[in-house]
This record gives sequence, structure tokens and C-alpha cells, in this order.
Amino acid sequence: MNTFSAENLAAGVWQSGLGQVIGGLVLVAILIGAFWFGYRVRTRESRPPEPEEQPHRPETGAIPGEMSEYRRPAEMPQTDGAHRLMPYQLKEGGGTETSPDPPSEEKRKWGGISSGGFGSGGTGHGD
Repeated sequence: MNTFSAENLAAGVWQSGLGQVIGGLVLVAILIGAFWFGYRVRTRESRPPEPEEQPHRPETGAIPGEMSEYRRPAEMPQTDGAHRLMPYQLKEGGGTETSPDPPSEEKRKWGGISSGGFGSGGTGHGD
């Protein structure tokens, strides 16, 4: 007697390749639907602004609320050598204070030893 069970039928369909073709078609249909849905969402969005519609900087060149100042190192308080300074005895502000005039060209240049960058071929400290 020849009986066909659901397991034998499912295995036969899968082995014949029909199940793989159907699975591929379902996957392609899902991808096409996702692209179509994305296209519909994108067409409902507002268009990007043109270059002349973009916001412009003020004529002064400064952004509102922007502050420009020059900084210089704060002077360290001197001690008699017998007592050390505690952190609460130092000025607030991170060791710098404002200065009305820009630093000189000499102070702006780094005069330390060049260590070179990664892959620059330099020998490092003490070139």
C-alpha cells in the first residue's frame, strides 16, 4: 500500500526546488513592497531647501551668543617654600584669564621638541 503523508509531500516539494522558488518569489515581493513603501514616504516629505533659502550668517560674522576673547596663563601665587598650596587656594578659571590683546607671534608658536606623527618617518623625541 502506498500512502502519502504530509511529511513526505513537503519533503518532496522542497527537494524538487519548488519550495525554494516560492520562497525566493516571496522574498522578492517583500523587497519590492519595501522599496515602493519607501518611495511613497519620500514623496510625502517636504523638499530640501534651495541654497538661497538657507540661513545666512550676520554681517558681523559672529554667531549670536558667540564670544571671542584672548586667554593668557594666570600667575601662580608664590609661597615661602615651607607651606604648600592647596587646590582651594588657587584661583578659579582653570589657570587662565582673559587678555585684551592677542598673543604675540612668538608666543603662538610651539617651541617644544617635535615628536613626529604616526607613519611620518621621524625618530620621535630628540630629532
